[in-house]
Amino acid sequence: MKLKVYFDNAQNQISVDSALQALVQSAILETLQYENFSADCEVSVTFTDNAGIQVLNREYREKDAPTDVLSFPMFDFHSEEVPIGEESLPLGDIVISLERAREQAQEYAHSFRREVAFLTVHSTLHLLGYDHEISQAAEEEMFDRQRAVLAKMKIRRDTDQNTESEFEE
Repeated sequence: MKLKVYFDNAQNQISVDSALQALVQSAILETLQYENFSADCEVSVTFTDNAGIQVLNREYREKDAPTDVLSFPMFDFHSEEVPIGEESLPLGDIVISLERAREQAQEYAHSFRREVAFLTVHSTLHLLGYDHEISQAAEEEMFDRQRAVLAKMKIRRDTDQNTESEFEE
C-alpha cells in the first residue's frame, strides 16, 4: 500500500513542521495497516484553529461550536462499492483544530503529540466507516481500535510532556 497525505495549514497559532506532519502521516498509516487496508490511497489533512473548525462544524453538522476533529469520508464502506483498482483511492479529508488539540492535551494531562496522534487515528477510523455515535458497542469497538493503534505507535497517555514545545510557537 502507498499512502499520499496532502497537508494544508489554515491556522497560525501553532507551528506545523515536518515532525508534526510525519506524526500525522504515521498515525494514518498505522491505522490503515491495523485495519488491513491494502489499497493505495490518499488523505487530505487540514490544520485549523477553533474558529475555522467551528465554521465547518456548523455547516456540515449543524453544531455551532468548535470541535477537535472532523472527518469527511469519500465513501460509505458499509453501503457502497468502493472502487479499489490501479489508481490511488481518495479516502477523504481530516480537519484538526490544533488549538483544540493543545487545550485537550492540557485538560487530559498528556502531550500535544499524543493528542494529535489520537485525533488522527480517530478521524482515520471515521474515514474507514467507523462511527462511535451509533451505539455503545460501536463506541467501545472504535475506542479499542484507537488504543491498539496508539499502543502500536508506542504513544501512551503520558507521552513526553516536553515534546509539546516542538509544535508550539
